[in-house]
Amino acid sequence: MHHPGGLGVEVVLDLSGHQPLVRTTNGQERRMVLEPRSVADFHGEFRAHLGDLGVDVPLYGRPVEVADAVPFAEDHEHASYDADAVHRFWTSLVSAHRVLSVFRGRWRGKASPVHFFWGAFDLATTRFSGRAAAPHPGGVPNCPDWVMAEAYSQEVSSCGYWPGGASEGAFYAYTYPEPTGYRQHPVEPATATFDEALGEFLLPYADVRTAADPDELLLRFLTSTHDAAAAAGRWPEPVTGPAPTGPRAAAAPD
Repeated sequence: MHHPGGLGVEVVLDLSGHQPLVRTTNGQERRMVLEPRSVADFHGEFRAHLGDLGVDVPLYGRPVEVADAVPFAEDHEHASYDADAVHRFWTSLVSAHRVLSVFRGRWRGKASPVHFFWGAFDLATTRFSGRAAAPHPGGVPNCPDWVMAEAYSQEVSSCGYWPGGASEGAFYAYTYPEPTGYRQHPVEPATATFDEALGEFLLPYADVRTAADPDELLLRFLTSTHDAAAAAGRWPEPVTGPAPTGPRAAAAPD
């Protein structure tokens, strides 16, 4: 990240060694330890390290997309840290990133990177139809309506993995705006269901983890739910296609 005065800043979250690392392009760095401690204590130390490094940046001081948004500096209630659970969640994200990247690469239109959302703690990628969408109504807890209006200004089909929706989390897929017939459209595999409250298709992570071919099962879910969005929404001519061939494809990373 760029900082005024020509300084570059990087924050690395190491979920194997369980420590955040803040370092700058002038060679300075600060480390912290991820362990049971209050949110307020962690937030205070993190801000102090930024100050020591001369990194004066505005930070939004409370959670977003949750109803009970206690400011970080005042949150003394949440003070747990399960290193094993965090590490297992991180490895799940790494595996999901691989398959989501394959899915993203099969779309020749505009698509987002595979990226992590801080609000719902989900890993996601989005395909765009190329058409504008009606303004989003907003209403997400502790998230300005203009954020949602900007995020959904275009017609999208989104999917990803998040730690909610099932005991081990779930893969999800949704479209905005949702066209008539989307939630009734058949999708794969058979264990995928449509959650009426969320307005999303869900596939339990455990179903993928225990499948004979997890990658193939997940790709069927991602592809069929996108096809449902494209068919119900009458998207323009599909631009998906087979994997590229030739010398350049052979040289591409898996």
